[in-house]
Amino acid sequence: MQARVEARNEDLSTTPAAGWSALVVDDDPGVRQSVRLCLEADGARVLGVGSANAALEALERGRFDVILLDLWLGRDNGLTAIPKMLAAHPGVGIVVITAYATFETAVEAMRLGAIDYVPKPFTPEQVRHATRRVIATEALRRKVTSLEERVEATEGDDLFETQSPTYSAFLAGARRAASSESVVLMRGESGTGKNVLARYIVQHGKRAERPLVTVHCPMLAGDLMTSALFGHRRGSFTGAVDNAVGKVEEAAGGTLYLDEVGDLTPDAQARLLRFLNDRTYERLGEATERRADVRLIAATNRSLEEEVKAGRFREDLFFRLNVITLTLPPLRERSEDILPLAQHYLTLCRMQQARPNLELSPRARVSLVREPWPGNLRQLRNAIERAVILAPGPLLEPEDLGIDAPPVEGERVRGTPVVLGGDISIEQLEVEHIARVISRATSLESAARILGIDPTTLQRKRKRYGLT
Repeated sequence: MQARVEARNEDLSTTPAAGWSALVVDDDPGVRQSVRLCLEADGARVLGVGSANAALEALERGRFDVILLDLWLGRDNGLTAIPKMLAAHPGVGIVVITAYATFETAVEAMRLGAIDYVPKPFTPEQVRHATRRVIATEALRRKVTSLEERVEATEGDDLFETQSPTYSAFLAGARRAASSESVVLMRGESGTGKNVLARYIVQHGKRAERPLVTVHCPMLAGDLMTSALFGHRRGSFTGAVDNAVGKVEEAAGGTLYLDEVGDLTPDAQARLLRFLNDRTYERLGEATERRADVRLIAATNRSLEEEVKAGRFREDLFFRLNVITLTLPPLRERSEDILPLAQHYLTLCRMQQARPNLELSPRARVSLVREPWPGNLRQLRNAIERAVILAPGPLLEPEDLGIDAPPVEGERVRGTPVVLGGDISIEQLEVEHIARVISRATSLESAARILGIDPTTLQRKRKRYGLT
């Protein structure tokens, strides 16, 4: 047994980041003290208790990353405590420690949900190996979960590669906000990418390796919203057939993201205000005060000031949320990014639909830049996805995208003539002119000669505007 402990993969023995927590359950004060000193040297916050009941009470009050559990607690059998601990704190990593190590007890402990087994007498390094393995395994699980969420959302870092001065300035502010621990309130029109930005802020912050837990507020109402946020006690409302952990507790040590925070019920608003004030909360239906170290990010497409005036949102909660405000610019204010974003979505959708040869036609590129996109990124992505599925040919045309086709010379679109001196930007003129020249030129070198620029400059402009 001892050789197995010492032969673990060294990749899992890296010292954990500071700020993790451990609960040591052993009836011997000397063991609790030695384990505490060992784990504190690894950056842990450690609580030691001498019985299973005291451990369960501690789990009612807060969350822990690791539990080190002695199998013999006086007259009590620690094995019987494992299911209760996992019920109170789902997913916690339990490491069993005992002086009576047998193959049968190890197997039984693992069957009940323990992750590892350390025999007494143990060395400090054995304890560190075991706890580091638990921490590393949980960190890996969170990374996999985060990756799965990103793949599912089919968003990537390409969305934050911008040519727009407006969006560049916005991202600079977002990165500064990410480096802080303050509450962030994201505002902006529907479809501007608030959910994606929340992940961006977490990934660039101090809690990147900790949980990111999302609550979609419009999907919940009444007691369900309060329960989703803070948990509930069995019988606290109709349908509460068992105790439940809330999202605040799940996010302990990490970030809680409230999507459309303006939809919170009055009760949830009051409880959230209390939590923001002193980081304490109670599960619905119980009086036990709990604490959680959580960073909050909230998002809304409403005017919370108007919601406050209408009496639908607490003014004091608005002030607590409105610490760092990031207002996402709509797509129409970052027109330089429309074609690169369209190409990004096209690349994703081509892979999903197994149509690798689809391209945007020159007419489509011109039309994409002209379109106002009131639905922002969501509308652009939907247009590309629909076109990839339904387009009959290898080129996506404006008609496939469901947007207006570019006019011929002198034709009017929305009352604006597309001619020199018309009410359109220089960039729009450049995009259309380059696209038309490329479409009729026999080669890129020929197109560059017609445009009066060198091929390298043309290549750079093609990349900027998404022209192929």
